[in-house]
Amino acid sequence: TTGIKTNWTSRLKKDWQVDFLCQDNSTGSWSSVAVQGDHLVVPGRDENNDLVFCLNAETGELIWTGSYESPALTPHGKGARGTPFIDQNRVYTFGRSGDLACWNLIDGDMHWKRSVIDEGGIEPDWGYSISPFVFENKVIVQGGGDALIVAYDKMSGELIWKSLVGKAGFSSAMPIKLNEETFLLIFHGIGLSCIDPMDGSELWMLPWETDYGVNATTPIVNGDMVFFTSGYGMGSQAIKASKEKYKVIWTNPDFAAQHSDPILIDGFLYGYSGQSTSNKGKFRCIEFLTGKEMWSTNKMGNGTTIFVDGYLICMDYKTNLFLVEPDPNQFNLISSMDNALENVRYLAWTPPVVANGKLYIRYLQSLACFDLTP
Repeated sequence: TTGIKTNWTSRLKKDWQVDFLCQDNSTGSWSSVAVQGDHLVVPGRDENNDLVFCLNAETGELIWTGSYESPALTPHGKGARGTPFIDQNRVYTFGRSGDLACWNLIDGDMHWKRSVIDEGGIEPDWGYSISPFVFENKVIVQGGGDALIVAYDKMSGELIWKSLVGKAGFSSAMPIKLNEETFLLIFHGIGLSCIDPMDGSELWMLPWETDYGVNATTPIVNGDMVFFTSGYGMGSQAIKASKEKYKVIWTNPDFAAQHSDPILIDGFLYGYSGQSTSNKGKFRCIEFLTGKEMWSTNKMGNGTTIFVDGYLICMDYKTNLFLVEPDPNQFNLISSMDNALENVRYLAWTPPVVANGKLYIRYLQSLACFDLTP
């Protein structure tokens, strides 16, 4: 986006809100939105079915709805957690029970659907939460069990390969270029693996066993350096990677994000640290090369953060919004807005999204669109 409103004292204007994505916490869905042009895609759930909604991103008008029957367990709701991936005119969704589906973005026709359970996958505690990742001709997810990492043909849905055995994590694939070749980092339930996307073969694995397998943040890549973080007392680590091996550069036990991705800006990491079970946490700034903490604050609760037009937009788990100017020397709060959404009884874990000057905030059955333009 180009240029955002930085004075929020009169609140951001809400353009629209829909409240039909699921039925509150019993069928809770925590997926965020994917936007391409005027098409916005967001998953939902009813009692027996995974749902996919395509809305007009500008008006909130419903364009199409897709669904398929999918039995689901109930902890934290039966709905999807992973955010859709849009690739040209196809959109890929991954449900909490392991159903990977490919839809036509324009009219909602389902091209194909596959289940990682059929390949030997084992659903992790609290359900599959990975966002599918499209790389070249493949769409890649974690399946766990005998199908820790699975690659399907993005056009046909046919299995291309499955690789490794172990507990699925909650993190999406991240590409890394080493010696002019592109590989994929997979933060799964037992560690961080670097794999060859051609056949799924593993180059190396760094053991990182978090309670319940909750490795949920996306690794951050800067050249050949990789940063990753987990909660449950694990903290964070940075490594220098090559095709043959990795070397640990630093470890920081205090920067411990359970499932909130930090942001790397000009050599410094900014992000929330703390367990996602409460709105109490710290927002920290650390130096990427050394792991040294520059500052921390507890003035913004616990939540998620995104980087937009030179600013950090932070949202705590009660949908209070904060606009922060990134500065490694000090915490610099520019503006804030309380209670973007009303009646947030539980915790709003879904990160906000900005596209085309609009800020989208999702909480369970509700999705609201705010105008960010100056």
